[in-house]
Amino acid sequence: GKKENISDTAKVASRFVNLIAARVYKRQDIWDFAKYADVPVINMLDDFAHPCQILGDFQTIKEKKNSLENMKLSYFGDAHNNVTYDLMRMCAMYGWRMDVACPKDPVYSPEQIIFGEVSDFSKETGAEIKIVHNAIEAARDADVIYTDSWMSYGIPQEQEEIRKKAFMPFQVTSTIIQSAKPKVVFMNCLPAMREYEQTTEVIDGAQSIVFDQAENRLHIQKAIMLFLREKF
Repeated sequence: GKKENISDTAKVASRFVNLIAARVYKRQDIWDFAKYADVPVINMLDDFAHPCQILGDFQTIKEKKNSLENMKLSYFGDAHNNVTYDLMRMCAMYGWRMDVACPKDPVYSPEQIIFGEVSDFSKETGAEIKIVHNAIEAARDADVIYTDSWMSYGIPQEQEEIRKKAFMPFQVTSTIIQSAKPKVVFMNCLPAMREYEQTTEVIDGAQSIVFDQAENRLHIQKAIMLFLREKF
């Protein structure tokens, strides 16, 4: 409720449940929730991270590729969001190459603080994470092509045409898919707008694994809950 602060909410909720899963607007809010709760807290989403989504994504990649070694993931479109940031972190942790293909405007690019985090991981793993502004260049040698919504939560509707114009050069088309490796897979964390971030041909194509990707959100979150119940 509006009257309670996070501390009170976390303490009360802890009396009723064994685990808390929360989607919040600010990263500090999830940290505060975890600080004051007496039970484990799962971050379902904040403005800087979407960890359950990305864990499910990498489980899906492993199922399809039978490995998480020596991969290249290419992301296309709006890169100023939590999904992009966690993909960058995860690719850096696994020592992957990742091309983030987005407009030059900083409004659509990753925030600088993310590069600091990614750099620390990359020094240990040899990962190469870079920003590019040419979609075909980003697609070359990609094992995974990934995109996300151009109109995420909280973006005013009046910005839709401006954003569509900015992102259209980074739409995932059959040309993008053909520029990647022959066995490339296509991912979108859904919901997807056909003919926006990707064409219908791509999302319905043989390379699309978006529905397996969606299903694995369920399985990875079951695994997280089981791990936390056994550990705590």
